[in-house]
Amino acid sequence: MLDIKFIKENKEIVEAGAKKKHVEVDIEKLIKLDDERLKILKEVEDLRSEVNKVSNDIVRDQDPALKIQLIEEMRTVKEEIKAKEEKLKTIVEEWQKMMLQIPNIPDISVPEGKDDGDNVEIKTWGEKTKFNFEPKDHIEIMNSHKMVDFERGIKVHGFRGYFLTGESVKLCFAIWNYAMDFFTDKGFTPIIPPIIDRKESFLGTGFIPQGEEDLYKTQDGEYLAGTSEVPIMGFYSGEIIDKKLFPLKYLGFSPCFRREAGSHGKDTKGLIRVHEFYKMEQVVLCEANHEISVKMHEEINRNTEEFIESLEIPYHTVINCGGDLGLGQVKKYDIELWVPKENKYREISSASYFHDFQTRRFNIRYKDETGKMNYAHSLNCTAIPTPRILVSMVENFQQADGTIKIPEVLRKYMGGKEFIS
Repeated sequence: MLDIKFIKENKEIVEAGAKKKHVEVDIEKLIKLDDERLKILKEVEDLRSEVNKVSNDIVRDQDPALKIQLIEEMRTVKEEIKAKEEKLKTIVEEWQKMMLQIPNIPDISVPEGKDDGDNVEIKTWGEKTKFNFEPKDHIEIMNSHKMVDFERGIKVHGFRGYFLTGESVKLCFAIWNYAMDFFTDKGFTPIIPPIIDRKESFLGTGFIPQGEEDLYKTQDGEYLAGTSEVPIMGFYSGEIIDKKLFPLKYLGFSPCFRREAGSHGKDTKGLIRVHEFYKMEQVVLCEANHEISVKMHEEINRNTEEFIESLEIPYHTVINCGGDLGLGQVKKYDIELWVPKENKYREISSASYFHDFQTRRFNIRYKDETGKMNYAHSLNCTAIPTPRILVSMVENFQQADGTIKIPEVLRKYMGGKEFIS
């Protein structure tokens, strides 16, 4: 959420940022609404002040007739206050709704574009895997090794359902254990958060109202999070953090749930767009400084790049265009892994920074050296998701004899095995 004072003083910048993100907003309407909100709020406060003053006069005054007169006058004033409070309540509700829809301003380095097709490649790593035999896709490979059962998954879960079995389960545990060692060595504190969360945490992170259709909701009004970023950001909600603790770096591990409501007809086979999965997520809180946010953003994205490089999977990194940014994101990188059978790169990680967009909503603050209160800055980046990582892994490491080579860094977590056969 942007500061309303900032919006009023930088109307053109906010409008330009929304246009770059392809988000329709009416800043002029919001400003008029805020002016009306402040006007009525002042009127209510002035009337309350008058009531308080007269109430003191009533207590002090000894004339019974005058007391009765003042009481009658205040009854009328209180009715006026009630009417104005009702009007103020309606205006505030509309104001809050509009404030939640104002997007954060993208960084000047973010390219123009409408959707992910306009994202710009900024880096490639590794040679695209070549084979001296006809390669198979991950579905055929994993079926042949009894590593997955889609038919029974659909029978039990429904569309996009799956069972991971045998060696794929061991491989997931190997990836999780390796990722735990890798990212904690980078200074991250592991955390397993609650993934059934109150609506406030989704509002705070910006997944509501825009992304509500992609969330699973319980009968009690909570939602199932699609990333541990949601509960981890809520961890410090309403708190004042000691600045000496910055940067706070958490490695969240959790199941994740997404309805994939906007992907009907896309990637209907395999493990690309499943409804439930596991993910490790880097979440960072730091002081309110643009340069520090930029530095941390590069760092957390590089962490995941290094992790992928250690697995020896070819990838490229793209900078997301304005139309492919979320409401709160200032800038975002996507890391995409090479998928040989599809002859394309597939997203595996996103790294974003938000400035104080999320922390204003969560009211997460700290005091600087002068004693001034500031909202912290927030960032997040995928560490690794499973089972999606298996798609690229098994396709890139398939062998002519039908076996799957296990990446060297995972072998100690797989009992020393070199191949899945």
